[in-house]
Amino acid sequence: MPTDRSTPPATRHRLGGWMAREEAHMAAYREKIAGEARAHAGERLRTPAVQELARLFDDNAVLRMSLTRAIDEALESGRKLGYASIGELMTVIDHLMTYTPPFSESSLIVCPLNAFLDWPMCMPSGHAVFRDAAVNAHLKQVLNVWCDFLGGPHSCTHLDTSAPDGWFCDEARERLGLSQFQYQEDQPHWGFASWNDFFTRRFRADARPVTAPGDPHVIVSACEAQPYHTESSLKIRDTFWIKGQPYSLRDIFTPARLPLAERFVGGDLYQAYLSAYNYHRWHAPVRGTVTHAYRVDGTYYSVAEAEGPDPAGLNDSQGYMTAVAARAVIAIDCDDPGIGTVVGVFVGMGDVSSCVIEVMPGQRIDKGEEIGYFQYGGSTYCLLFEPGVIDHFQHAPPFDGDTPIVQVNAPVAIAR
Repeated sequence: MPTDRSTPPATRHRLGGWMAREEAHMAAYREKIAGEARAHAGERLRTPAVQELARLFDDNAVLRMSLTRAIDEALESGRKLGYASIGELMTVIDHLMTYTPPFSESSLIVCPLNAFLDWPMCMPSGHAVFRDAAVNAHLKQVLNVWCDFLGGPHSCTHLDTSAPDGWFCDEARERLGLSQFQYQEDQPHWGFASWNDFFTRRFRADARPVTAPGDPHVIVSACEAQPYHTESSLKIRDTFWIKGQPYSLRDIFTPARLPLAERFVGGDLYQAYLSAYNYHRWHAPVRGTVTHAYRVDGTYYSVAEAEGPDPAGLNDSQGYMTAVAARAVIAIDCDDPGIGTVVGVFVGMGDVSSCVIEVMPGQRIDKGEEIGYFQYGGSTYCLLFEPGVIDHFQHAPPFDGDTPIVQVNAPVAIAR
Protein backbone atom coordinates (compact mmCIF):
# COMPACT_ATOMS: atom_id res chain seq x y z
CA MET A 1 0.00 0.00 0.00
CA PRO A 2 1.30 3.47 -0.78
CA THR A 3 1.22 5.39 2.46
CA ASP A 4 4.12 4.97 4.86
CA ARG A 5 2.42 3.62 7.99
CA SER A 6 5.31 4.80 10.17
CA THR A 7 4.49 8.42 9.41
CA PRO A 8 2.76 10.07 12.39
CA PRO A 9 -0.99 10.66 11.79
CA ALA A 10 -0.59 14.41 12.28
CA THR A 11 1.71 14.64 9.26
CA ARG A 12 0.07 12.20 6.85
CA HIS A 13 -2.06 13.56 4.04
CA ARG A 14 -5.33 12.63 2.39
CA LEU A 15 -4.91 11.35 -1.15
CA GLY A 16 -6.76 12.35 -4.28
CA GLY A 17 -7.65 15.93 -3.36
CA TRP A 18 -11.12 15.03 -2.06
CA MET A 19 -10.51 16.87 1.19
CA ALA A 20 -8.04 19.46 2.40
CA ARG A 21 -4.57 18.05 2.99
CA GLU A 22 -4.09 19.87 6.29
CA GLU A 23 -6.18 18.98 9.34
CA ALA A 24 -6.26 22.64 10.40
CA HIS A 25 -8.19 23.46 7.22
CA MET A 26 -10.53 20.55 7.85
CA ALA A 27 -11.21 21.68 11.41
CA ALA A 28 -11.92 25.24 10.29
CA TYR A 29 -14.27 23.94 7.60
CA ARG A 30 -16.18 21.78 10.06
CA GLU A 31 -16.61 24.69 12.48
CA LYS A 32 -17.80 26.98 9.67
CA ILE A 33 -20.35 24.57 8.20
CA ALA A 34 -21.58 23.47 11.62
CA GLY A 35 -22.15 27.12 12.54
CA GLU A 36 -24.17 27.63 9.36
CA ALA A 37 -26.16 24.47 10.10
CA ARG A 38 -27.05 25.67 13.60
CA ALA A 39 -28.01 29.11 12.29
CA HIS A 40 -30.41 27.65 9.72
CA ALA A 41 -31.76 24.76 11.78
CA GLY A 42 -35.46 24.56 12.48
CA GLU A 43 -37.20 22.92 15.39
CA ARG A 44 -36.85 19.53 13.71
CA LEU A 45 -34.81 17.93 10.94
CA ARG A 46 -36.14 18.78 7.49
CA THR A 47 -35.01 15.76 5.47
CA PRO A 48 -36.98 12.51 5.95
CA ALA A 49 -33.91 10.34 5.29
CA VAL A 50 -31.95 12.21 7.95
CA GLN A 51 -34.91 11.94 10.31
CA GLU A 52 -34.84 8.17 9.83
CA LEU A 53 -31.08 8.03 10.42
CA ALA A 54 -31.50 10.02 13.63
CA ARG A 55 -34.35 7.74 14.70
CA LEU A 56 -32.16 4.68 14.13
CA PHE A 57 -29.60 5.95 16.63
CA ASP A 58 -32.28 7.13 19.02
CA ASP A 59 -34.05 3.75 19.04
CA ASN A 60 -30.99 1.47 19.04
CA ALA A 61 -29.21 1.68 22.39
CA VAL A 62 -26.04 -0.07 21.20
CA LEU A 63 -25.62 2.12 18.13
CA ARG A 64 -26.37 5.24 20.14
CA MET A 65 -23.82 4.25 22.77
CA SER A 66 -21.13 3.44 20.20
CA LEU A 67 -21.50 6.60 18.13
CA THR A 68 -21.65 8.76 21.26
CA ARG A 69 -18.45 7.12 22.47
CA ALA A 70 -16.79 7.60 19.07
CA ILE A 71 -17.63 11.31 19.12
CA ASP A 72 -16.34 11.62 22.68
CA GLU A 73 -13.14 9.73 21.81
CA ALA A 74 -12.47 12.05 18.89
CA LEU A 75 -13.06 15.15 21.01
CA GLU A 76 -10.94 13.80 23.85
CA SER A 77 -8.09 13.21 21.40
CA GLY A 78 -8.14 16.91 20.57
CA ARG A 79 -10.09 16.81 17.30
CA LYS A 80 -12.33 19.72 16.38
CA LEU A 81 -15.48 18.17 14.95
CA GLY A 82 -17.90 21.08 14.89
CA TYR A 83 -20.36 19.04 16.97
CA ALA A 84 -20.39 17.26 20.32
CA SER A 85 -23.40 14.94 20.11
CA ILE A 86 -25.39 12.76 17.73
CA GLY A 87 -28.13 15.37 17.62
CA GLU A 88 -25.72 18.10 16.58
CA LEU A 89 -24.22 15.79 13.93
CA MET A 90 -27.70 15.14 12.50
CA THR A 91 -28.30 18.89 12.27
CA VAL A 92 -25.13 19.21 10.19
CA ILE A 93 -26.06 16.28 7.94
CA ASP A 94 -29.52 17.78 7.41
CA HIS A 95 -27.91 21.07 6.40
CA LEU A 96 -25.60 19.32 3.92
CA MET A 97 -28.52 17.88 1.95
CA THR A 98 -28.69 21.16 0.01
CA TYR A 99 -24.96 21.89 -0.03
CA THR A 100 -22.91 22.30 -3.19
CA PRO A 101 -19.10 22.15 -2.84
CA PRO A 102 -17.30 25.35 -3.85
CA PHE A 103 -13.93 25.34 -5.55
CA SER A 104 -10.91 26.10 -3.39
CA GLU A 105 -7.32 26.28 -4.55
CA SER A 106 -5.92 25.98 -1.03
CA SER A 107 -8.34 23.76 0.92
CA LEU A 108 -10.73 21.94 -1.38
CA ILE A 109 -13.30 19.80 0.44
CA VAL A 110 -15.47 17.92 -2.04
CA CYS A 111 -16.71 15.28 0.43
CA PRO A 112 -18.40 17.23 3.24
CA LEU A 113 -20.09 14.28 4.95
CA ASN A 114 -16.76 12.46 5.01
CA ALA A 115 -15.20 15.59 6.50
CA PHE A 116 -17.60 15.50 9.45
CA LEU A 117 -17.28 11.75 10.00
CA ASP A 118 -13.52 11.75 9.40
CA TRP A 119 -12.51 11.18 13.03
CA PRO A 120 -15.44 9.33 14.68
CA MET A 121 -15.33 6.66 11.97
CA CYS A 122 -11.75 5.72 12.87
CA MET A 123 -12.11 5.89 16.66
CA PRO A 124 -12.19 2.57 18.59
CA SER A 125 -15.94 2.83 19.19
CA GLY A 126 -16.68 4.02 15.66
CA HIS A 127 -15.57 1.01 13.64
CA ALA A 128 -18.57 -1.16 14.49
CA VAL A 129 -20.99 1.72 13.89
CA PHE A 130 -19.90 2.30 10.32
CA ARG A 131 -19.88 -1.42 9.52
CA ASP A 132 -23.43 -1.89 10.78
CA ALA A 133 -25.82 -2.94 8.00
CA ALA A 134 -28.71 -0.80 9.23
CA VAL A 135 -26.52 2.28 9.56
CA ASN A 136 -25.22 1.82 6.02
CA ALA A 137 -28.72 1.26 4.63
CA HIS A 138 -29.78 4.58 6.14
CA LEU A 139 -26.60 6.32 4.99
CA LYS A 140 -27.35 5.10 1.47
CA GLN A 141 -30.75 6.80 1.62
CA VAL A 142 -29.17 10.00 2.93
CA LEU A 143 -26.59 9.99 0.14
CA ASN A 144 -29.31 9.31 -2.43
CA VAL A 145 -31.21 12.38 -1.25
CA TRP A 146 -28.11 14.51 -1.55
CA CYS A 147 -27.40 12.99 -4.97
CA ASP A 148 -30.90 13.98 -6.10
CA PHE A 149 -30.19 17.55 -5.04
CA LEU A 150 -26.83 17.53 -6.81
CA GLY A 151 -28.60 16.27 -9.92
CA GLY A 152 -31.04 19.19 -9.94
CA PRO A 153 -30.84 22.82 -11.08
CA HIS A 154 -30.43 24.26 -7.58
CA SER A 155 -27.02 22.61 -7.31
CA CYS A 156 -25.48 24.99 -9.86
CA THR A 157 -24.56 27.57 -7.20
CA HIS A 158 -20.82 27.48 -7.85
CA LEU A 159 -20.90 26.65 -11.57
CA ASP A 160 -19.75 30.13 -12.52
CA THR A 161 -16.62 32.22 -13.02
CA SER A 162 -16.67 34.08 -9.71
CA ALA A 163 -13.44 33.72 -7.75
CA PRO A 164 -12.50 32.10 -5.48
CA ASP A 165 -15.46 29.67 -5.25
CA GLY A 166 -16.57 29.30 -8.86
CA TRP A 167 -15.55 26.15 -10.71
CA PHE A 168 -14.99 28.19 -13.87
CA CYS A 169 -12.77 30.88 -12.38
CA ASP A 170 -9.25 31.09 -13.83
CA GLU A 171 -7.65 29.08 -11.01
CA ALA A 172 -10.26 26.33 -11.22
CA ARG A 173 -10.09 26.02 -15.00
CA GLU A 174 -6.33 25.61 -14.81
CA ARG A 175 -6.50 23.11 -11.94
CA LEU A 176 -9.18 21.04 -13.70
CA GLY A 177 -7.58 21.19 -17.12
CA LEU A 178 -11.05 22.22 -18.24
CA SER A 179 -9.99 22.85 -21.83
CA GLN A 180 -9.84 19.05 -22.27
CA PHE A 181 -13.54 18.69 -21.46
CA GLN A 182 -16.79 19.37 -23.26
CA TYR A 183 -18.57 22.55 -22.17
CA GLN A 184 -20.44 25.51 -23.68
CA GLU A 185 -19.07 28.78 -22.36
CA ASP A 186 -21.90 30.81 -23.91
CA GLN A 187 -24.58 28.86 -22.01
CA PRO A 188 -25.75 29.28 -18.39
CA HIS A 189 -23.43 27.32 -16.11
CA TRP A 190 -21.38 26.59 -19.22
CA GLY A 191 -23.93 24.08 -20.43
CA PHE A 192 -24.04 21.92 -17.30
CA ALA A 193 -27.54 21.23 -16.00
CA SER A 194 -26.44 20.38 -12.46
CA TRP A 195 -23.46 19.74 -10.21
CA ASN A 196 -23.56 16.02 -11.04
CA ASP A 197 -23.65 16.86 -14.74
CA PHE A 198 -20.47 18.87 -14.22
CA PHE A 199 -18.89 16.21 -12.00
CA THR A 200 -19.40 13.53 -14.66
CA ARG A 201 -18.31 15.80 -17.53
CA ARG A 202 -16.93 14.15 -20.64
CA PHE A 203 -13.64 14.67 -22.41
CA ARG A 204 -13.53 16.28 -25.81
CA ALA A 205 -13.21 13.92 -28.74
CA ASP A 206 -9.68 12.51 -29.04
CA ALA A 207 -8.58 13.95 -25.67
CA ARG A 208 -7.89 10.40 -24.45
CA PRO A 209 -7.14 8.17 -27.45
CA VAL A 210 -7.13 4.44 -26.82
CA THR A 211 -3.62 2.99 -26.78
CA ALA A 212 -3.09 0.15 -29.28
CA PRO A 213 -6.80 -0.42 -29.95
CA GLY A 214 -6.08 -3.47 -32.09
CA ASP A 215 -3.58 -5.14 -29.75
CA PRO A 216 -5.33 -7.23 -27.05
CA HIS A 217 -2.10 -7.62 -25.09
CA VAL A 218 -2.10 -3.94 -24.17
CA ILE A 219 -4.50 -3.51 -21.23
CA VAL A 220 -5.60 0.10 -20.78
CA SER A 221 -6.63 2.07 -17.72
CA ALA A 222 -10.35 1.96 -17.02
CA CYS A 223 -10.24 5.26 -15.11
CA GLU A 224 -8.24 8.47 -14.91
CA ALA A 225 -6.55 7.44 -11.69
CA GLN A 226 -3.40 7.41 -9.59
CA PRO A 227 -1.78 3.99 -8.96
CA TYR A 228 -2.30 2.71 -5.43
CA HIS A 229 -1.20 -0.92 -5.32
CA THR A 230 -0.53 -4.07 -7.31
CA GLU A 231 -0.76 -7.61 -6.01
CA SER A 232 -0.15 -11.09 -7.38
CA SER A 233 -1.06 -14.61 -6.24
CA LEU A 234 -4.55 -13.58 -5.19
CA LYS A 235 -6.39 -15.83 -2.74
CA ILE A 236 -10.03 -16.85 -2.73
CA ARG A 237 -10.31 -15.83 0.92
CA ASP A 238 -7.94 -13.65 2.90
CA THR A 239 -7.80 -11.49 6.03
CA PHE A 240 -8.51 -8.20 4.26
CA TRP A 241 -8.94 -6.35 7.57
CA ILE A 242 -5.35 -6.77 8.81
CA LYS A 243 -2.45 -4.40 8.21
CA GLY A 244 -1.44 -4.71 4.57
CA GLN A 245 -5.07 -5.46 3.61
CA PRO A 246 -4.62 -8.52 1.36
CA TYR A 247 -7.34 -8.85 -1.24
CA SER A 248 -10.04 -11.48 -0.65
CA LEU A 249 -11.67 -12.58 -3.91
CA ARG A 250 -14.69 -14.25 -2.34
CA ASP A 251 -15.53 -11.04 -0.52
CA ILE A 252 -14.79 -8.72 -3.44
CA PHE A 253 -17.14 -10.60 -5.77
CA THR A 254 -19.54 -11.80 -2.99
CA PRO A 255 -20.23 -15.48 -2.22
CA ALA A 256 -23.08 -15.49 -4.74
CA ARG A 257 -20.48 -15.02 -7.52
CA LEU A 258 -18.02 -17.62 -6.27
CA PRO A 259 -17.46 -19.30 -9.68
CA LEU A 260 -16.41 -15.93 -11.11
CA ALA A 261 -14.14 -15.21 -8.13
CA GLU A 262 -12.42 -18.60 -8.44
CA ARG A 263 -11.12 -17.74 -11.91
CA PHE A 264 -8.77 -15.19 -10.35
CA VAL A 265 -7.16 -17.35 -7.69
CA GLY A 266 -3.42 -16.96 -8.22
CA GLY A 267 -4.04 -14.00 -10.52
CA ASP A 268 -3.02 -10.34 -10.47
CA LEU A 269 -4.64 -7.09 -9.37
CA TYR A 270 -4.01 -3.41 -10.10
CA GLN A 271 -5.66 -0.71 -7.94
CA ALA A 272 -5.78 3.06 -8.45
CA TYR A 273 -7.74 5.96 -6.95
CA LEU A 274 -9.48 8.87 -8.63
CA SER A 275 -8.79 12.55 -7.96
CA ALA A 276 -11.47 15.10 -7.12
CA TYR A 277 -10.34 17.22 -10.05
CA ASN A 278 -10.37 14.59 -12.74
CA TYR A 279 -12.59 12.42 -14.89
CA HIS A 280 -15.08 10.06 -13.20
CA ARG A 281 -16.26 7.79 -15.99
CA TRP A 282 -15.14 4.20 -16.55
CA HIS A 283 -13.94 2.67 -19.82
CA ALA A 284 -13.38 -0.90 -20.94
CA PRO A 285 -9.77 -2.05 -20.43
CA VAL A 286 -10.10 -4.71 -23.16
CA ARG A 287 -12.28 -5.58 -26.14
CA GLY A 288 -14.77 -8.37 -25.61
CA THR A 289 -18.16 -9.39 -24.28
CA VAL A 290 -19.61 -8.37 -20.92
CA THR A 291 -20.41 -11.50 -18.89
CA HIS A 292 -21.29 -9.92 -15.53
CA ALA A 293 -22.41 -6.43 -14.50
CA TYR A 294 -23.76 -5.96 -10.99
CA ARG A 295 -23.72 -3.70 -7.96
CA VAL A 296 -22.93 -4.70 -4.39
CA ASP A 297 -24.36 -2.82 -1.43
CA GLY A 298 -21.82 -2.18 1.29
CA THR A 299 -20.31 0.32 3.66
CA TYR A 300 -19.78 4.03 3.05
CA TYR A 301 -17.47 5.21 5.84
CA SER A 302 -15.89 2.06 7.24
CA VAL A 303 -12.10 2.01 7.62
CA ALA A 304 -9.63 -0.73 8.51
CA GLU A 305 -8.95 -0.79 12.24
CA ALA A 306 -5.41 -1.99 11.54
CA GLU A 307 -4.55 1.47 10.21
CA GLY A 308 -5.45 3.17 13.50
CA PRO A 309 -6.80 6.73 13.90
CA ASP A 310 -5.71 8.40 10.72
CA PRO A 311 -6.43 11.67 8.89
CA ALA A 312 -5.94 9.88 5.59
CA GLY A 313 -9.29 8.29 6.44
CA LEU A 314 -10.69 6.10 3.71
CA ASN A 315 -7.60 6.48 1.54
CA ASP A 316 -5.47 4.20 3.71
CA SER A 317 -8.19 1.52 3.66
CA GLN A 318 -8.58 1.07 -0.09
CA GLY A 319 -7.61 -2.61 -0.11
CA TYR A 320 -10.02 -3.30 2.74
CA MET A 321 -12.77 -1.37 0.98
CA THR A 322 -12.77 -3.66 -2.06
CA ALA A 323 -14.32 -6.29 0.21
CA VAL A 324 -16.79 -4.19 2.20
CA ALA A 325 -17.70 -0.92 0.45
CA ALA A 326 -20.50 -0.21 -2.01
CA ARG A 327 -19.18 -1.13 -5.46
CA ALA A 328 -19.89 -2.19 -9.03
CA VAL A 329 -18.38 -5.24 -10.73
CA ILE A 330 -18.05 -5.58 -14.50
CA ALA A 331 -16.51 -8.71 -16.05
CA ILE A 332 -15.41 -8.78 -19.69
CA ASP A 333 -14.57 -11.95 -21.63
CA CYS A 334 -11.69 -10.72 -23.79
CA ASP A 335 -11.72 -11.56 -27.49
CA ASP A 336 -8.23 -13.01 -27.05
CA PRO A 337 -8.77 -16.37 -25.29
CA GLY A 338 -5.26 -16.20 -23.87
CA ILE A 339 -6.30 -13.23 -21.74
CA GLY A 340 -9.58 -14.70 -20.59
CA THR A 341 -11.81 -12.65 -18.31
CA VAL A 342 -10.81 -9.20 -17.08
CA VAL A 343 -12.80 -7.64 -14.25
CA GLY A 344 -13.18 -4.04 -13.18
CA VAL A 345 -14.31 -3.38 -9.61
CA PHE A 346 -15.40 0.23 -9.12
CA VAL A 347 -15.55 1.14 -5.42
CA GLY A 348 -17.31 4.10 -3.85
CA MET A 349 -15.34 5.88 -1.14
CA GLY A 350 -16.25 9.14 0.58
CA ASP A 351 -19.77 10.41 -0.13
CA VAL A 352 -20.31 8.28 -3.26
CA SER A 353 -24.03 7.77 -3.66
CA SER A 354 -24.02 5.44 -6.64
CA CYS A 355 -21.88 3.48 -9.04
CA VAL A 356 -23.73 3.67 -12.35
CA ILE A 357 -23.30 0.72 -14.74
CA GLU A 358 -23.99 1.44 -18.42
CA VAL A 359 -23.48 -2.04 -19.91
CA MET A 360 -25.22 -5.38 -19.52
CA PRO A 361 -24.25 -9.05 -19.80
CA GLY A 362 -24.01 -10.19 -23.41
CA GLN A 363 -23.10 -6.74 -24.70
CA ARG A 364 -20.11 -6.40 -27.03
CA ILE A 365 -17.74 -3.57 -26.15
CA ASP A 366 -14.58 -2.15 -27.67
CA LYS A 367 -11.46 -1.34 -25.71
CA GLY A 368 -11.84 2.20 -24.40
CA GLU A 369 -15.64 2.26 -24.67
CA GLU A 370 -17.50 3.88 -21.78
CA ILE A 371 -19.02 1.34 -19.38
CA GLY A 372 -20.17 3.41 -16.36
CA TYR A 373 -19.38 6.22 -13.95
CA PHE A 374 -19.23 7.34 -10.33
CA GLN A 375 -22.02 9.71 -9.36
CA TYR A 376 -20.25 12.09 -7.01
CA GLY A 377 -17.75 11.48 -4.25
CA GLY A 378 -14.38 9.81 -3.73
CA SER A 379 -13.59 6.55 -5.48
CA THR A 380 -11.07 3.83 -6.21
CA TYR A 381 -11.02 0.94 -8.67
CA CYS A 382 -9.32 -2.39 -9.39
CA LEU A 383 -8.57 -4.46 -12.46
CA LEU A 384 -8.28 -8.21 -11.89
CA PHE A 385 -6.60 -10.72 -14.20
CA GLU A 386 -6.55 -14.50 -14.34
CA PRO A 387 -3.31 -16.28 -13.35
CA GLY A 388 -0.49 -16.28 -15.88
CA VAL A 389 -1.99 -13.52 -18.03
CA ILE A 390 0.01 -10.45 -17.01
CA ASP A 391 3.63 -10.13 -18.07
CA HIS A 392 4.12 -6.85 -16.22
CA PHE A 393 2.35 -3.74 -15.02
CA GLN A 394 3.42 -0.44 -16.53
CA HIS A 395 3.69 1.15 -13.09
CA ALA A 396 5.36 -0.63 -10.19
CA PRO A 397 5.28 0.14 -6.47
CA PRO A 398 6.19 1.76 -4.23
CA PHE A 399 3.48 4.32 -4.90
CA ASP A 400 2.92 7.51 -2.93
CA GLY A 401 0.80 10.64 -3.09
CA ASP A 402 3.06 12.09 -5.78
CA THR A 403 2.77 9.16 -8.19
CA PRO A 404 1.58 10.54 -11.57
CA ILE A 405 -2.01 9.95 -12.63
CA VAL A 406 -2.49 7.32 -15.33
CA GLN A 407 -4.82 8.66 -17.98
CA VAL A 408 -7.89 6.69 -18.95
CA ASN A 409 -7.21 4.54 -22.04
CA ALA A 410 -3.44 4.66 -21.38
CA PRO A 411 -1.65 1.32 -20.86
CA VAL A 412 -1.55 -0.15 -17.35
CA ALA A 413 -0.46 -3.71 -18.09
CA ILE A 414 1.02 -5.89 -20.81
CA ALA A 415 -0.28 -9.42 -21.23
CA ARG A 416 1.97 -12.33 -22.12
